[in-house]
Amino acid sequence: MVDSNGNNLVFLLCTPRSGSSLATVMLQNHGKMFATQEMWFLMSLRDLQAPQRRAYGGTGIISQFYNGVLPQAAFEDACRAFALEAYNGLLQSSEGAELVIDKSPRYYYMLEFLDALFPLSKRIWLIRNPFAVLASNKKVGRQRGDAFDFAEALRQPALEMKTVDLTVGLFRYYDYFAKDHPYAHRLHYERLVTDPRGQLAETCRFLGLEYEEGMERYGDRMHTAKSELYFSMGVGDPFVADHKAPNRDSVDLWKEVLDKREIELYGRALGARLFRDLGYAEELAEAEKLTGARFGDEPDAELLALRTRQLTEATGCVWTPGYALKAEPLAGGPAAARQPAAKETDASRAETVRLQMRVRALEQRLQLGAMEQRRLKAKLDATSRKINRLKSLIPFGNRLSSLASAYLGGGGKK
Repeated sequence: MVDSNGNNLVFLLCTPRSGSSLATVMLQNHGKMFATQEMWFLMSLRDLQAPQRRAYGGTGIISQFYNGVLPQAAFEDACRAFALEAYNGLLQSSEGAELVIDKSPRYYYMLEFLDALFPLSKRIWLIRNPFAVLASNKKVGRQRGDAFDFAEALRQPALEMKTVDLTVGLFRYYDYFAKDHPYAHRLHYERLVTDPRGQLAETCRFLGLEYEEGMERYGDRMHTAKSELYFSMGVGDPFVADHKAPNRDSVDLWKEVLDKREIELYGRALGARLFRDLGYAEELAEAEKLTGARFGDEPDAELLALRTRQLTEATGCVWTPGYALKAEPLAGGPAAARQPAAKETDASRAETVRLQMRVRALEQRLQLGAMEQRRLKAKLDATSRKINRLKSLIPFGNRLSSLASAYLGGGGKK
């Protein structure tokens, strides 16, 4: 069972189109693992603090409750309680399973929330050649009748999630997994499809399990209850079911799917250092040879800043720049997750919570005051523009106004 620290919970993290569907369909073949195509539900819990407009109204009230009344620790405890019921309910529905794998690629936008809820969960980072990820987006888009033009997407001033995935999302994971950590494991897509047995065995060891023979041959188990449930969602990679086992067909496909302009634009957007750090120096050299360009080490900072600002504004998340997984697990093991410090009394904890609530209430008042100020200023500006338009519609309006003022000022005398 999953406990309140996240023991027996595994997050499979990567940007969309990195091969997570393939990795998950093999992992869920293990008798002690439960996984579905994708879950995403933790994002819905996090989004409670950024409520959307609803038919019954009350958006502002709901926002004030979650952000001004309910203490953050209580909010996290409530989210954790819901998630535990969901995860353990899934385990109970799968005979023999002990671990839950939550594969949700866009969890990159709330990594801080994951760590707060389940600090001792295991995290697997599935890494794939970024050019191949871009090519997969393009290929799947064509298959679904939703063509993806990366060059056009880069020019779009509005929020475009695939572009965010390919840039901001990748760098969020890059920072998060920057250092080795006992609760983190790197799994490269190219190694997985080349040596599935060896890579799955290594991943199982990281999870504290033994490799089970034939896990990688997912086609042999297509009609089992677990596999039928997995494929019933109809999300993820639509091409996984076309094969019975992993293969290398898509490893170099990016050279055929992407044109030179797309390769160059993406290479410059990410910068050469990221490719080298992730182990794709050869692919970087091939890309530079194909395009005749040389990519600088640094990413496009302006592009990353724009897409980061757009996503944080849209989601209401506050990010820690360069946020990384904690360097050390919680002291004292699983039981330490929600335990107070030894010298902290119940009274002091209660007083701390009260002070936090007062600060949040004051912040809300200041925010509402600023919003009201902006509203009144906008109204004043609109009124001034209306008056100016009316003046412009009256011939010699300003001259007549001056004459009338002079006439009245002189007691009505000419």
